[in-house]
Amino acid sequence: MNRFYFFLAAMFLLTSCEDKQKHPEPLPSDSIFNLSSQWKNQYGDSLYLKDLQGKTLVVVMIYTSCKTACPILVSKMKSIESKIAKKDKRDVSLVLVSIDPETDTPARLHEFAKTNQMSDPQWVFLTSNESSTQEFANVLSMKYKKISPIDFSHSNIISVFSPDGQLVSQEEGAIDVDKVVLTLHETVQKSK
Repeated sequence: MNRFYFFLAAMFLLTSCEDKQKHPEPLPSDSIFNLSSQWKNQYGDSLYLKDLQGKTLVVVMIYTSCKTACPILVSKMKSIESKIAKKDKRDVSLVLVSIDPETDTPARLHEFAKTNQMSDPQWVFLTSNESSTQEFANVLSMKYKKISPIDFSHSNIISVFSPDGQLVSQEEGAIDVDKVVLTLHETVQKSK
């Protein structure tokens, strides 16, 4: 009789697992993974934001030719990365989205990543077209404007997203790296 119940329980568990694979949890309505825009990463691979699903994301919008705010934002992202617990790094993507898709080609993003020692798997650089970039900036409440052929005025915001694409927190202006890291750690732990 015990074998029968064990068999029944095992079948129930297998069926439950199969159902979840066939019918994944629906995304929250405010998930960034609902955006349908197409992007290219620093390796020239085409992807959608939903391809980043399943990891906690730390996101910043920059442009590679920036000489003022962006180097500071890049430095903050590298500082955040250095403070992520080793056991959590596989659950995190550090995403840099270009606001200058005309200049920031995948090849240029790849070179920027190499030059700035940001080539580990957790680093993701994205570029798209102008409308997709503007749509994503709007979702982040990030403002930017081209002020010359080679320069932009833009907000300084670092955002943390949960593995299902919901905004967890944003730091703007003088970004508190430790606060971002704490939020990131809490979000990773909650999703395990």
